[in-house]
Amino acid sequence: MTAVSASPRRRASPEKARPSAFWPAALLVIPAVGWFARLRVTGAEHLPADGPYVLAPNHYSEFDPLILAVGTWRIGRAPRFLAKESLFRVPALGLLLRSTGMVPVPRASTAAGAKQSIAQAEALVTHGRGVIVYPEGSLTRDPELWPMRGKTGAVRLALAGDIPVIPVATWGVQHILPRYGRLRLWPPRKRVEMRLGPPVDLAQWRGRTTPGNLAAATDAVMAAIADLLGDLRGQTPPTQRWNPSVHGQNETGRLEP
Repeated sequence: MTAVSASPRRRASPEKARPSAFWPAALLVIPAVGWFARLRVTGAEHLPADGPYVLAPNHYSEFDPLILAVGTWRIGRAPRFLAKESLFRVPALGLLLRSTGMVPVPRASTAAGAKQSIAQAEALVTHGRGVIVYPEGSLTRDPELWPMRGKTGAVRLALAGDIPVIPVATWGVQHILPRYGRLRLWPPRKRVEMRLGPPVDLAQWRGRTTPGNLAAATDAVMAAIADLLGDLRGQTPPTQRWNPSVHGQNETGRLEP
């Protein structure tokens, strides 16, 4: 495990410095999250100071999106997530999502999904924005909270626009809100770590987005996330990832990716 010092605060990017709906949201969210978490961010230098990016985190608590949002804002970028298209039709919530540039995800076929990824990537590049995409798609089912088998959405988006994928891991959020558990209000300011890694090299799959290649690229991203998490936990990640489609078929529920 490599010793890493806390990343210094960086100058805010133009998208953060420019007045937006993020400002009043930050006034509410940051102090609230600060009650629950004493957040330490490392590896901030790996997140581009400007321009598009895809931030790919692990997901093991319903609370960790707030940690990702605060951590990303702290190191100078505006946190945007993929959000279900149906949420954009909710009057007040839809207005907030649109005003902050969140990315809608409609239900679509595979062919339509590919076109959608291209359109989303073009928008990110045009506006110089980043987006946070959970490769797992849902909370991990791994009993020990390691990242499970990933889905291809993050790499599909990245490859469509030649956008860097930045792996990131958090740890400690399970003490605030356990997976499928109840929010723990006391004690406050539990220690939470957030670590970013260097962009995942996807060059060998660029222009070759077959299902097999997308799965291989996704596995490379999940391995990078697992390595960061292992570093935070001081443990070696499992060589096999939990696969929900075969859960219960063996004693551990793990399967080779």
